[in-house]
Amino acid sequence: MFNYGYCERLCPEAPVPVFNPISSTENAGMAGNVYRNVSSLGANAVLFTNTNWEIITKTRFIDGRTNHMFMRLDNNDKEYGRSNIREKNINFRSYDGVIISDYNKGWLSEEDIEYVAEKHNNVFLDTKKVLGKWCSGVRFIKINNHEYERTKHTLSKRIEQKLIITMGAEGCKYREKVFPVDQVEIKDTSGAGDTFISALVTNYLNNNNIEQAILFASDKATQVVQRRGVSTI
Repeated sequence: MFNYGYCERLCPEAPVPVFNPISSTENAGMAGNVYRNVSSLGANAVLFTNTNWEIITKTRFIDGRTNHMFMRLDNNDKEYGRSNIREKNINFRSYDGVIISDYNKGWLSEEDIEYVAEKHNNVFLDTKKVLGKWCSGVRFIKINNHEYERTKHTLSKRIEQKLIITMGAEGCKYREKVFPVDQVEIKDTSGAGDTFISALVTNYLNNNNIEQAILFASDKATQVVQRRGVSTI
């Protein structure tokens, strides 16, 4: 949830700003945001996630004039639980592609992701985990430049060839080729990574051209960062 308002004074009891709310927006986060974006691009998507996702909330308090975030309040952040993906009996091959949106909160293990990759040839991974041999079976891996710096010492040549590294305003990189993006006024980067992976996969499954898919995904991510909050394509 995004709460927009303004602050014009400090609290008399403590040196903190007094927030006056004006409006709010609410949206599904994490894998739910990927699902929304994939659906908005016209794909027939199905979401598999932890059953108690509704109780996990992140509430932001933002100045409506400057878009400065005063605070983020997280509730039930440790309630993700674990999944036994094998017990769900998912027929992965009935889908054109599988997106694993893994925020490394404990719901999916490395073994779970390896298992899914064994079941489908078109698995796209967006993860916060340190990469390793367990992800060598996926088709493409999307990480940002900070995540790449954290995991580059673990990468084999095979995994390195699968990486699509997003670099914010500098665009993204795939196999040493840089794909620049238009320089725009950025209002909010929340959910931009979800937009990128959603657009990348839907375009790739339609055209089977990863460079074209990267350009498409970069364009869509550039659009959403010019809006406030978490936006859908």
